[in-house]
Amino acid sequence: MSIGDDAADRCRLEASSFAWGRHLQACVELPLILSLTNSHFVRFSVTDSGMRPVSRPTIIDLARAAGVSVSTVDRVLNGRDPVRQITADRVLEAAERIGFRGLAALRHRVANSRPVGRLGFLLQLPAQQEYRMWGERLAEATRASTIIHGRPSIRFLDDLSPENVAENIMALSREVDALAVVAQDHPKINHAVDMLAADDVPVFTLVTGLSAQGIAGHIGIDDLKKGRTAAWFIHGLSHRHRAEADYKVAVLMGSARYVSQDLAEAGFRSYLREHAPDARLIQTSATLEDNDQAFSITADLLEAQPDIAGIYVAGGGVGGVIAALRTLEKDRLPIVVVNELTEETRAALADDVVEVVLSHPAKTMAKSAVEVMARNLTHPDQGRQQHLLAFEIFTAENI
Repeated sequence: MSIGDDAADRCRLEASSFAWGRHLQACVELPLILSLTNSHFVRFSVTDSGMRPVSRPTIIDLARAAGVSVSTVDRVLNGRDPVRQITADRVLEAAERIGFRGLAALRHRVANSRPVGRLGFLLQLPAQQEYRMWGERLAEATRASTIIHGRPSIRFLDDLSPENVAENIMALSREVDALAVVAQDHPKINHAVDMLAADDVPVFTLVTGLSAQGIAGHIGIDDLKKGRTAAWFIHGLSHRHRAEADYKVAVLMGSARYVSQDLAEAGFRSYLREHAPDARLIQTSATLEDNDQAFSITADLLEAQPDIAGIYVAGGGVGGVIAALRTLEKDRLPIVVVNELTEETRAALADDVVEVVLSHPAKTMAKSAVEVMARNLTHPDQGRQQHLLAFEIFTAENI
């Protein structure tokens, strides 16, 4: 008698002795496997009418659950012919859902069918929280990819000169299969991108675009809409200033060469022209993405324009802006809208130093970027891709 036979007899005895009591409940919770021969097993369960075989899902059941043909399932199970990765993933998901036998082997086969993909990400300024956060999210998303066996390579730059950025783009491209960059729209950087495109190395832009012809795709948000939204908040919240004839607002940006920031400023101006024609927009200042520079610009602005109604920080240097704002009394603070939810901007929201944060959805953006890059490696003929995600809006009430 096998272990399965002994277990079955014990359950029958306990079922009759305890009238489907507590011991039967323990037996029902774990299905029994009864040994029929040396090589075949049948699964049984205990019901109120006795022992019944539990049918296992078949290939036909799996094909139906996955929405594919039986022959496709057979190719995934046995590896006879290539199957698209998305199809193999669908079959695996269905197999897990219906409890198909041989899951471990199926997982192994599907995992091994994915190519290794080395994804490089060239980001800026490791001292700034948003870039460190994006780097972490991009690395996580790359390793979690279901399209490729992702191998992330994250590089940060302190020197943002076009020459250094272009040099690092070329250097990183020699270590990866696809590359995504955050960079200014400059001829030297665009030239580097176009050179890589000619060598079939796909380069994508993150957050801010480039005008290079060879760009493989862009992942970001609608920056024009973001700028208009910033103006909507400042115009709506600065009611105590709007009765004054001289209604002043300002925009701070890292550099006009960042396409995203240029678009955000344009959106901000267009909203004010349409809805607040009496507002006076002070000359836009460039922080050069530097906190010290941003602190000086903001401090000078607040001293020169003590009655300024609102400030929109469309680029980097947010830490310096917040530090300057914290030197003011609360009743003198203008309405301030900044970009990217970090620990620093979260604290500024909680302390009522900043009213609104407009943020890239970091986790979603990273996942989308990795997916677009991975699909380009597996299907390089899909053409230029653009993914504009919905930005997130945070106030002190929803952080």
